[in-house]
Amino acid sequence: VYINYPQTICSRARICVVYCFSSFHKNFTLHRHMHDAPSTPHEHTIMNQATINIGTIGHVAHGKSTIVRAISGIHTIRFRSELERNITIKLGYANAKIYKCDTCPRPDCYSAMNSSSPFTISCPNNSCEGTSTLIKHVSFVDCPGHDVLMATMLNGTAIMDAAMLLVAANEPCPQPQTQEHLFAVEIMNLKKFIIVQNKIDLVSREQALEQKDQIVAFIKNTKAENSPIVPASGQLNINVCAILDFIVNYFPEPERSKEHDVRMVIIRSFDVNKPGCGIDGLKGGVIGGSLLKGELHVNDEIEIRPGIIYRKGSKVECKPFITRVTSLQAEKNLLSTAQPGGLIGVGTLLDPFFCRADKLVGQVMGRRGELPDIFVEILVFYSLFQKISGVDKRADKRGLMTLNEQILVNIGSTTTGSTIMKLENDKVRLSLVKPACCEKGERVSISKKIHGHWRLIGYGVVLEGITIMPVYDSD
Repeated sequence: VYINYPQTICSRARICVVYCFSSFHKNFTLHRHMHDAPSTPHEHTIMNQATINIGTIGHVAHGKSTIVRAISGIHTIRFRSELERNITIKLGYANAKIYKCDTCPRPDCYSAMNSSSPFTISCPNNSCEGTSTLIKHVSFVDCPGHDVLMATMLNGTAIMDAAMLLVAANEPCPQPQTQEHLFAVEIMNLKKFIIVQNKIDLVSREQALEQKDQIVAFIKNTKAENSPIVPASGQLNINVCAILDFIVNYFPEPERSKEHDVRMVIIRSFDVNKPGCGIDGLKGGVIGGSLLKGELHVNDEIEIRPGIIYRKGSKVECKPFITRVTSLQAEKNLLSTAQPGGLIGVGTLLDPFFCRADKLVGQVMGRRGELPDIFVEILVFYSLFQKISGVDKRADKRGLMTLNEQILVNIGSTTTGSTIMKLENDKVRLSLVKPACCEKGERVSISKKIHGHWRLIGYGVVLEGITIMPVYDSD
């Protein structure tokens, strides 16, 4: 399927190019040289660490992990349960360095390598003898697409700066999780999207164009409206260079503040010690996530809230973890200082027991005494979606929220059950099953069990709440 669009025809592809709309064409063609972009990060920073987090979202089996592997070379499906079922269950992660050749035309000039690659490489195109230079370093947050794993997907949205929405070309659009995932990232106020029409090798030209029209109709009146639609095949590496072109030129570098207090959202935690490891070789627990703001250094003293949660009589108490940073790593790159943006692993002196099997997911890390309050009850200004999976579009959505009902809320990367204590107009007071460390003004997503599955029904903003004081061990 060849669609005549100047500067985006991929000579390595034998099937397709890019669908582009008049409202986007003008902005895209202005970026003829990446070196003219004012937001390019310092070369030393992008050599060692990614500076932008890109979420891959969409329905189950639409090729999210395949596209990430085609770009980064990393298979994000790592666990036995994932490999057996060939689906993503936990949040996947991968880094990639994007290079631009000084002689090849767009988009053939763009290529990607793993995060340990050097600053310059020989152009990978067979007919080219030019040099490719590193221009962008990205992290991918690979989200599960199955409906029962929606809570895990919502955890990943807490650190996304932009998103790639995957749509399989051989299925009608939208599928249930295509719609839910787009709503989820809209909650977090993402404004930049790339729509990847994957598996284009399985359909004819006419079918691809017909589904493209379905995609355009689906994203109308959403934040993804007028986003570029890139037909591609992750399995055959078709149009991957065009995807890289849009990642470089369409996704701006997020504005980060290094002066603020350190804030990191934890989306994974690990015990890296292998069975049978000797006492002298034991290592502390490792936490994975992304710095939202501030700079983190090796040997910094850090606090993790809410920490250990326990009941003392009728009250809930929290004992935050106080530990020290022993190492910082972005995939295989060791860091002395971590900048905001990109996925990093933080080695600590924590007992590995507390980190194994993602036990710390949903907690917040920062320097001691600088973290937000711990809430056990929150007042939320909320809004319900007009379209909700599993609910008749003609039904009154106000009936979805009733007193004393159990609902699920996501605050940052924290997923917790809650009970509706009070309803008043567009405000709801929630008693949280698990305390959450968050700030006033933070966005939350709201899910309800419908026909046996948790469905995303709305979102809100934390206005106020009841907090508890953390309990520290005496020094």
